[in-house]
Amino acid sequence: MKNLWWQTTGTGNCHLVLLHGWGLNAGVWHCIVKELASHFTLHLVDLPGFGRSRDYGAMSLEEMAQQVLAQAPQKAVWLGWSLGGLVASRVALDHPERVQALVTVASSPCFSAQEEWPGIRPEVLAGFQQQLSEDFQRTVERFLALQTMGTDTARQDARTLKSTVLSLPMPDVGVLNGGLEILKTTDLRAPLAELDLPHLRLYGYLDGLVPRKIVPLLDACWPRSESQVIAKAAHAPFISHPQEFCQALVALRQRLE
Repeated sequence: MKNLWWQTTGTGNCHLVLLHGWGLNAGVWHCIVKELASHFTLHLVDLPGFGRSRDYGAMSLEEMAQQVLAQAPQKAVWLGWSLGGLVASRVALDHPERVQALVTVASSPCFSAQEEWPGIRPEVLAGFQQQLSEDFQRTVERFLALQTMGTDTARQDARTLKSTVLSLPMPDVGVLNGGLEILKTTDLRAPLAELDLPHLRLYGYLDGLVPRKIVPLLDACWPRSESQVIAKAAHAPFISHPQEFCQALVALRQRLE
């Protein structure tokens, strides 16, 4: 039986499952593990097909959520960044009894721009899919550069993301394409409006992939959720602003007690 790469660390009595974004692996959380380990028992996982979980082919969002849930603790706070936010949201929708709270980071329930909905233009995502087959590594690097653009520490943050990717074998092109397909086609706006769980949404003010314009729209659609925008952050706020990021999570944990 295949197993996901999974690492558990920390001494806190609240479990926190951390799900990374497209093209990456659990190494992205390195900068916040030490800070959070006294508050949570952390579960770092490489999503199916990514990082050290390379034995898996491309999956649907539902399959990915099921695969991660199978190895997860019985009850946990689920945190997902970007694509990982969709996976964590799917877990919360399908198995709310296993979720203490949902935290989405620089994530959108609908990444594709639509009429009166800001997001990534579908042709941009389609372009990335096309480029992946032509120049795989350069396409991933371009996508990573987009994630840090505009921040004071953009170059350094992009280097951090790039070294996280390059420290392990690159995911299969089919897996990367499958992830882009999930970003292009998923729309969880309506189902998440019904979610009856603590839900914290964290955003970067300068994020070029998940525009801040969605924040007030979701505040109105999802009045039971709570949003926080980190002022000078882009798409990876836990790398550029680890202190503010960790404070938000510790405050959430205190509210759950």
